[in-house]
Amino acid sequence: MSRAALLVLADGRFPAGGHAHSGGAEAAVKAGRIHDAATLEEFCRGRLHTAGLVAAALAAAAALGLDSAGLDAAADARTPSPALRLAARKLGRQLLRAARATWPAAELDALAAAFPRGAHQPVVLGVTARAAGLAPLDAAHIAAYEAVGGPATATVRLLGLDPFEASGVLARLAPDLDTVAGRAAEAAHTARRDGPHTLPAASSPLLDIAAEAHANWPVRLFAS
Repeated sequence: MSRAALLVLADGRFPAGGHAHSGGAEAAVKAGRIHDAATLEEFCRGRLHTAGLVAAALAAAAALGLDSAGLDAAADARTPSPALRLAARKLGRQLLRAARATWPAAELDALAAAFPRGAHQPVVLGVTARAAGLAPLDAAHIAAYEAVGGPATATVRLLGLDPFEASGVLARLAPDLDTVAGRAAEAAHTARRDGPHTLPAASSPLLDIAAEAHANWPVRLFAS
């Protein structure tokens, strides 16, 4: 297990395409639900414990070696918004391209062959973490951080929010990140025994509704 590999994969500069997505923040800013650091923190905490938990559990399960096709189907079932399903597969395709160049592995090649249009990003993240020698908990931590890091970074651009304030939000969320990653890793081990249907299916309907509206905007800064 390599902590250096963890840093490379979690680095926002890793060419996985996440910089083009706001994680729902753009729609929330337009609706007035995010307008300062305090409301950004509320948004991120809610996203972390819903969509973030689901993504972290899927990533941990993939890192644990569960069947990727089954996990991808589980991800589809937990993503009711067509716009978010499309975004997740685009991000998965981009991450897989970067991962195969960085950590060549038969598992990654097989995933690319099975999903030529892209698997769900958390599933790809978990398989990538496995190829990089990381543990399920590491994969869960990365997915959980992505769930809040993306919106925080996007809000700096969308609102002109002080980057120091955005970083403070992420720092205050650190205990929640640890909690969610731990729950996700435990859920992955349960899923290995009882099946992927037991993975968390936390719902965030407002994120789904906002994603569908955002996808139809004629002009937008972020892809999702």
